[in-house]
Amino acid sequence: MKSPYILTLALALAACSGADDKAPAETTTVADTTVPEADAPPLAPASPVDAAGYIAKAGAGDLWEIESSKALLAKSTKADVKAFAQMMIDNHGKSTAKVKAAATEAKIAVTAPKLDGEQQKMLDEIKAADAAGIDAIYLAHQKTAHDAALALHQGYAAGGDTESLKKAATEIVPVVEAHRAELAKLAPGT
Repeated sequence: MKSPYILTLALALAACSGADDKAPAETTTVADTTVPEADAPPLAPASPVDAAGYIAKAGAGDLWEIESSKALLAKSTKADVKAFAQMMIDNHGKSTAKVKAAATEAKIAVTAPKLDGEQQKMLDEIKAADAAGIDAIYLAHQKTAHDAALALHQGYAAGGDTESLKKAATEIVPVVEAHRAELAKLAPGT
């Protein structure tokens, strides 16, 4: 990677070289200074400000929460984690209904939610886990999912394009924050 100081110095020298002002400008190529992918920090997904994008992401998030929690309930033996999973099923069913009602109020059609690739991967890992390991995997993925959900709902509440959906997002934020607080109690290190 070339030093930005060398590039700046080269540009300054070129400007002072006394070149003819009528001569065509020389094209300067700047070296690629991107960070290699392995060293780059993970990028937070941008929160959509359009109604359709918000509805799709909120629906996929709720679907993931419900399906991953059902998978956990089938294998886990820990009462506190199972209680959390049942709360996820109940609360994310309610947030789905809230977003659908807000979309209906705005006369926006809601299509069936679809998991994205990362959500499907996390769900597959939970489903593949044995009873001894499922709780740790589930809780780690729940943290990831709730961090994304909080960013989504906060982002849309602040900058969304449809008032009824902004109101729904605003009402969902404290529920997601409460879920994150419960997760911190269940898995303090995550």
